[in-house]
Parts: sequence; C-alpha cells; structure tokens
Amino acid sequence: MAKYNKIQVIQAFASTGVVPVFYHKDVEVAKGVVKACYDGGIRAFEFTNRGDFAIDVFKELSQFALSECPGLALGAGTVIDAPTAALYMQYGANFIVSPNFNPEVARICNRHGVPYSPGCGTVTEIGNAQEAGCDVVKVFPAGTVGGPAFVKNILAPLPWSMVMVTGAVEPTEENLSAWAKSGVICVGMGSKLFPKDVVAAKDWKSISDLCAKAIGWFQAARKK
Repeated sequence: MAKYNKIQVIQAFASTGVVPVFYHKDVEVAKGVVKACYDGGIRAFEFTNRGDFAIDVFKELSQFALSECPGLALGAGTVIDAPTAALYMQYGANFIVSPNFNPEVARICNRHGVPYSPGCGTVTEIGNAQEAGCDVVKVFPAGTVGGPAFVKNILAPLPWSMVMVTGAVEPTEENLSAWAKSGVICVGMGSKLFPKDVVAAKDWKSISDLCAKAIGWFQAARKK
C-alpha cells in the first residue's frame, strides 16, 4: 500500500508545482524517465494506466522508486473505476488520478487514505468531488474549459479549493507562469516534457534539466 499519507502527497504536489504524466510499456525506459525527473527535482510523478499490462510496469516502477527515489510520491493516472484503483493502490500507488469523477473511486481511495484527484470541468463537478472527499481536484481538459482564467474565476467563490490542471500545459516560462499565477497548486505535464526523440535516445539529462527549469519557472511566478 501507499507509503505516504494524504498530507505528504499534497505537499509533494505543492512543493515543486510540476507533476510529470507518463506511460511507457518498457519498464526500463519508465525507470529512466522517473529517475531523470527525480534528479531534476520532481517529487510527485503520475504513471498513466494507458497500455496493456500497464499495472505490471507500475509494479516494478513502484519498487524502483522506493529504493532509488526517496521522497518521491508515485501515483497512477487514467484510473476510471474502483477495481483498477484498488489494484494500483495494492502495488503502492501514493495517489490516484482520473480524467473524470467517479464516486466509487473516491470511496475506495478514502477508505485507504489515498488522495484521489478526479478530472472536473465545471464548478458543480468540483463541488461534488470535494463533497466526496477529494482534496485536490483536477481541472481537465484545462485548456478547453477556459485555461488559467477559469481557475482564477472558480477560486474566487471557492477559495479553499486545491486545483491541479492537465491539458494545455507546456514547459515554457510563459505558460507555467500563467498557470502558477492563476492559483493552481500544481500542473500535470505529459508529452511535451518528454519529447519522443529524447526518450528514444535515453537522454535523461535533458529531461532532468527541463524538469528543473519548469519547476523554477513555476515557483518563481508563484512567489510574485
């Protein structure tokens, strides 16, 4: 089961502000990417449930992170039902992320004290997720529903909300600054943080350097 409690996971989200989102069928490649991100300062990483036997990759990745990446909260994303959530938690997922809100997933995650961040696109969905015990809600797809302005607007009447965003997030100073200033606690970032040619070449240093830059841009903007 998860090594970290809810508070520790949320602190991992907020401490860097950047949560990589990644899937690869080759466990060794996945290990390389996770370690590269960790070396770049990342402390929360989402492995997505998007391919055949993804759970088998995650099982090895979870054990790898425990031994090689101390302090890293490793979670599972693209989890849309409770049985899948239970399986990932059994293999050490520190948090669960979904593209949608499923009350059954919220219930089983609450039972195990594991944070669940569901995808929400309206104020009503956010309210329903919070009522179900979701501490950090994920605005998704963030660019489509209104971008940084949407987050600013929902935080006005719901100032207690902790918001993660995915979709329309890019590893540039302009983009990350806009999201940070909107009030999100963190952003989820996928393919643009891991160019295919860089991953294929196993250029882990490039990924580490880009993660460090992304964290720096986000944190600098958040302090302004």
